[in-house]
Amino acid sequence: MSFKWLSVLVFAAATVSAQRLRFAGVNIAGFDFGCSTDGTCNIASACPPLTQFGCADGLGQMQHFVKNDGYNVFRLPVGWQYLTHSKMTGVLDKTQFANYNMLVNACLSTGAYCVIDIHNYARYNGQIIGQGGPSNKIFAELWSNIARHWKKERRIIFGLMNEPHDIPDIHTWVGSVQAAVTAIRRTGATSQIILLPGNDYTSAETFVSGGSADALNRVRNPDGTITNLVMDVHKYLDYDNSGAHATCSTNGIESSWLPLLTWLRKNGRQALNTETGGGADDSCVGYLLQQIAYQAAHSDVFLGYIGWAAGAFQTDYTLSETPHYTGTGWNDASVVSKALSPKANRLVSSVA
Repeated sequence: MSFKWLSVLVFAAATVSAQRLRFAGVNIAGFDFGCSTDGTCNIASACPPLTQFGCADGLGQMQHFVKNDGYNVFRLPVGWQYLTHSKMTGVLDKTQFANYNMLVNACLSTGAYCVIDIHNYARYNGQIIGQGGPSNKIFAELWSNIARHWKKERRIIFGLMNEPHDIPDIHTWVGSVQAAVTAIRRTGATSQIILLPGNDYTSAETFVSGGSADALNRVRNPDGTITNLVMDVHKYLDYDNSGAHATCSTNGIESSWLPLLTWLRKNGRQALNTETGGGADDSCVGYLLQQIAYQAAHSDVFLGYIGWAAGAFQTDYTLSETPHYTGTGWNDASVVSKALSPKANRLVSSVA
């Protein structure tokens, strides 16, 4: 590691003192392959990240990330269509769900927390949930069936929806979110974290200014509390916040994290950064370390970060965090080994 990044780490450690983030991890992608931002998912394009499906050794990756990097959470994206075998319903297809459950069980076997992430952009085949697409009743049924399976598993986190965008009415969307929350809790899954996604690809930068924060602040558990209802946000550090570029140009603090911090503190809420990352470039290493240090310094409201992405992604993908196996062991992508790994940044609790 260069002197420059060693200096960043020393500064970060001094900044946070004894404060640490609760969660750090990575997305284990593949069950979501074939899904587009319009909510269409070609399930034939899914590449389940498990050796028995011939795509990737997701279990081996997660075991490595826990043992060698100190990660304690994995987000497991999956297309709605995959779980229901391309039927617009809340009823799970037994075979398809069993396949996905193999990945969830692999995740749980590592001792980590596991985020169930429906990766459909608030849509099903181009139509918005509760606003011309699947009804809130169908969306709630989907989550009821998912939650019922894991209602007694404390290390499951329910990620209601990946990156809603271009939602005509955020308040109507909040009704859809509330329906899912209520359905989950009524199964008996009362203790798990539920992640609440906002509009604009759930961007941390516009979460407050775009109205998502205030709208989602009305979502409640059936008993009226907000316990374990956590805001779901994403932040990439390239120039246009897209995550499409190998270089980074910001740490996101002034534009995104400071306004969100202010709102979270004022309203007594918390947030989890479930997608972040950067390319194999020193600019991304430096800015990611600054972002993580800032969040750790305010770990009362920021729970942690989950990098994008490993699993079935190839190691040459722009934002790849997929480790390379040489035959004798796993080797991390540079952005992991230099910035995102808790053993590198020392900004994450050793026990979640």
